[in-house]
Amino acid sequence: MKKKQFKTESKKILDLMINSVYTNRDIFLRELISNASDAIDKLYYKSLTDRKVKLDKDDFCIRIDVDKENRVLTITDNGIGMTEQELDDNLGIIAKSGSSLFKEMNEKKKDVNIIGQFGVGFYSAFMVAKEIRVLSRAYGSDKAYLWVSDGADGYTITEASKEEVGTEIKLYLKDNTETENYDEYLEPRRIEGIVKKYSDYVKYPIIMKKEETKIKDDADKNNDEEVKTETVVEDKTLNSMIPIWKKSEDEVTQEEYNAFYSDKFYDFEAPIKTIHSKVEGQVSYDALLFIPGHVPYDYYTKEYEKGLQLYSNGVLIMDKCADLLPDYFSFVKGLVDSEDISLNLSREMLQQDRQLKVIARSIEKKIKATLEDILKNDRVGYEKFFDAFGMQLKYGIYSSYGMNNDTLKDLLLFYSSRDKKRITLREYVDNMKDGQDKIYYASGESIDKIDLLPNVERFKEKDYEVLYLCDYVDEFTIQALMEYDGKKFANVASEDVSLDTPEEKEALEKKNEEAKDMFSLMKESLPEVKTIKFTNKLKNHPVCLSTEGNISLEMQKIMNSMPTGEDVKAEIVLEINENHPIVDKLKDLYENDKDKLGDYTKILYNQARLIEGLSVENPTELTNLICDIMSK
Repeated sequence: MKKKQFKTESKKILDLMINSVYTNRDIFLRELISNASDAIDKLYYKSLTDRKVKLDKDDFCIRIDVDKENRVLTITDNGIGMTEQELDDNLGIIAKSGSSLFKEMNEKKKDVNIIGQFGVGFYSAFMVAKEIRVLSRAYGSDKAYLWVSDGADGYTITEASKEEVGTEIKLYLKDNTETENYDEYLEPRRIEGIVKKYSDYVKYPIIMKKEETKIKDDADKNNDEEVKTETVVEDKTLNSMIPIWKKSEDEVTQEEYNAFYSDKFYDFEAPIKTIHSKVEGQVSYDALLFIPGHVPYDYYTKEYEKGLQLYSNGVLIMDKCADLLPDYFSFVKGLVDSEDISLNLSREMLQQDRQLKVIARSIEKKIKATLEDILKNDRVGYEKFFDAFGMQLKYGIYSSYGMNNDTLKDLLLFYSSRDKKRITLREYVDNMKDGQDKIYYASGESIDKIDLLPNVERFKEKDYEVLYLCDYVDEFTIQALMEYDGKKFANVASEDVSLDTPEEKEALEKKNEEAKDMFSLMKESLPEVKTIKFTNKLKNHPVCLSTEGNISLEMQKIMNSMPTGEDVKAEIVLEINENHPIVDKLKDLYENDKDKLGDYTKILYNQARLIEGLSVENPTELTNLICDIMSK
């Protein structure tokens, strides 16, 4: 019989589909199983709408057979089958989809779930097969037809015989090469693994014969002699069929959720929280999400891939769909199953359509609401979560330049000066003193070091709560937030932050004006310092460092430690406690020994640097200066 040519595309287009559209050849089996499931769906739907059709849903199945000797893989279904014309239409025109047409005709009927795009996914089988034979008998017909093709050279359709309704697809596998082993698709364990990964939740049983070794019934199990065994070939159902996320929450125990999480995501520790939701409306989907109990080993590396598994009616479409999660919730594991997702040719790649974006926004809101609930009702659990992933929330604010503030600001925790425990920004604001209009914070390497900073001393003395920022990203996050509940953030180490009354400010300004000539001379010894002045914010310490502008000393340390080669300079202010005895010494040196004033200035400045956790640029000079003073 003369071969027919494919009606729309040439060998070049078929090669493009096989070699470019599909990037993972394992998915050929997913596509054929999905098409088989579609065919059964159509027949089952027909039985619901046509009283003449009497079928038992329990009889439906998809069968996979392996013939190692002849290197043939066969996929059989007892679905609706295809007529000669349907074979020609569906398999003779690349990208024509009988399932798509069927769904369009029945799109308003809720019980129709077509997961295939027959006519496109089918051709992925040519990634592994040198010849494909499709034997099909349509429901209601006593004739069967055989479609045969070896690829883009064309195909033939001939009348054939088939006892039962349905479709049988035989794949004659390609010959092995030095780099490609096609025999792997003749190994039952390999086939089972592919089915488990991609088609575990197809709602019809996927059956394959499997050899098992069993003890013979007549063997004496209590005899010390060798137990006799026999190899038995039995049908085995490869797929689970009923997804856990399709069940109602009251049907699933937490132990079952945990077991599913551990099995799917290879985590030995139970999740902190499980989110099981079913959404119906503009876009319908089921979601099963997990908040892990610890940080994955590669989470803060470039190798980590975010994303949720994406299913379409129980068929795995993408293992990690990054578009379903914002970066700041990238720690969430889980899956989404929706029949409303629009898929492109290969079903591997998603169109960036409205449905996907709607689902992503809905999931984001659900995750946020869940975290807020944990924060409210399980503070210990939330702090455990924050220990693991709080950095990611902070980075979500900083990296977006504040665009995600509304989503994330109420999920943040910072240490407090009051009891060294973590609090939210809402808790800080609710506990503010009467008349306080700023949220005060201080930055440093640790809680203990911040607590000892001279700049913090007076705020604690006057019972103002100070947030202690210990993580490298904290201060950048605070600057991106800018304010919370109308209250601006203020660094206690900033030179313009003061608790002074107007009268105290005026008196201090007068003292600084009187000492401006002394400060000018002192500054000649410290060219890196922008300003030297008296302060009344210190209690016992003689000096402290503060900064002008947006770059603090802690930010300077962090930015200069990054591998970018930057040399960031904060505008440093050396503040001297106006009530400390050192002031009288400085004034005396200014009047009587101006050279020695420079030495004292350097010592005070380097003391302040050490208190701040900064390095001393010339420790030898500092040591010599101190020894010189001590020896007199």
